[in-house]
Amino acid sequence: MTALFALATAVLWGLADFGGGLLTRRIPALTVVVVSQVAAVLVLGAVVLGTGAWREAGPQLWFAVGAGLVGPVAMFSFYKALALGPMGVVSPLGSLGVVVPVTVGLVLGERPGPGQFAGIAVAVVGIVLAGGPELRGAPVQRRAVVLTLIAAFGFGAVMALIAEASATVTGLFLALFVQRVTNVAVGGAALWVRTRRGTPALPSGTGPRVLWGLMPALAFVGLADVAANGTYSIAAQNGPVTVAAVLSSLYPVITALAAFAVLKERLRPVQAAGAGLALAGTALLAAG
Repeated sequence: MTALFALATAVLWGLADFGGGLLTRRIPALTVVVVSQVAAVLVLGAVVLGTGAWREAGPQLWFAVGAGLVGPVAMFSFYKALALGPMGVVSPLGSLGVVVPVTVGLVLGERPGPGQFAGIAVAVVGIVLAGGPELRGAPVQRRAVVLTLIAAFGFGAVMALIAEASATVTGLFLALFVQRVTNVAVGGAALWVRTRRGTPALPSGTGPRVLWGLMPALAFVGLADVAANGTYSIAAQNGPVTVAAVLSSLYPVITALAAFAVLKERLRPVQAAGAGLALAGTALLAAG
């Protein structure tokens, strides 16, 4: 069950990142983040009311609040690092956030077997290579590296926090709702500050009609991200966090494959090798 839900997480995160990347070509990244999370809040709010999940409110929800505070900071840092580039360096470095939940699992006493340790090592190398790292001739600003490492730590922290935010399925609905409300509050405040400083929330020459036309795609990105958090939490609660975290972090492979299938982007040899290693590591983890 852990492997199944963790792989589902990778697929959902990978597709959400791909969709978010396409949307940021049309509207600002911060607007994509806020609007997509609003859609997720509305759906999760209905689920919480319908299932009575609000009755499971308790101190554990502070983990969800923490994930909601860290998540937007990590995402904004990641987008800024991508803008500074090069993307072939930033993207694989961002996936190193898997180190955080893996370390948490080890500190809490998890001890994967030799086969699983080998699988973790192979999969992490594959994940980094799948991002297509530019090993030569890639000028990298120190600020881009710092921002990427902040983003990576933030992404890993969200994985670790959300796994601790609930113990039941209905409790998970409430935790995800609280996380997304916090996301919207933080992201909305940042968007308001930007607009007050003269940066429009939408490109000049466009209006709400454009945003409304993109709502299905924005809703998909928000809901896929929420679903990924949910499947990851289930995976981490039903098996070793070390295994769940590594398998979930295969999402760069999914994003690269989606770009290949939809945008006809050719995989570089290093990306193809990374995808193969990631799959090999997955097999070792599942077998262990």
